[in-house]
Amino acid sequence: MGTERRAPLDRQRVADTALKLLNEVGLEGLTLRAIARELDVKAPALYWHFKDKQALLDEMATEMYRRMAAGTSRDPDDTWQERLRKASRGLRAALLGYRDGAKVFSGSRFTGIEHAERMEDDLRLFTAAGFSLPRAVRALTTAHLYTLGFVTEEQGVRPVPGERRAGYDMAERARLMAGFPLSAAAGAEIFEDHDRHFEEGLDLLIAGIEARQADS
Repeated sequence: MGTERRAPLDRQRVADTALKLLNEVGLEGLTLRAIARELDVKAPALYWHFKDKQALLDEMATEMYRRMAAGTSRDPDDTWQERLRKASRGLRAALLGYRDGAKVFSGSRFTGIEHAERMEDDLRLFTAAGFSLPRAVRALTTAHLYTLGFVTEEQGVRPVPGERRAGYDMAERARLMAGFPLSAAAGAEIFEDHDRHFEEGLDLLIAGIEARQADS
């Protein structure tokens, strides 16, 4: 009788398993022990590949980026505004594909240089449009940070599509804040219709960059 051969335990397999498990247990429940159990190995085996949880999160974030890049194409005829919108929308969609995706991505360090090609292409596009390198970097990183922050808050309300955390009932919120009518009415602008609000924020950000660049 033959025996089933398992795939070798390497960084890729561990990261893939961790991302799959992330959707089930969230970042808080994602431990090296839980991942080892999912892989049917002893926890110490993982330390050959990752010295601690942050090292694993770095690899997970890198794998998330690889998947995002593989699933999107670049248009060399983009204006800088179009590129900024596409990059921000693509990042948001990628992060929303995982429970706590924004938290995993935030503060993580890429383990490779796969991002360098796209970064170089973006900076080339912006500098060709008249941006100095510092201003090009600031425009791109500000959009990146806006997207990370937006999705972090969005996933605080809806950890995954179709799921809503308790405590975000707008009628109950309005009742509790009845003495503060403007703040009560603002709830729908903060906690509802995230797609529209993300685009509105992106419009504000791009308008600000345009205004600053026009003054230079």
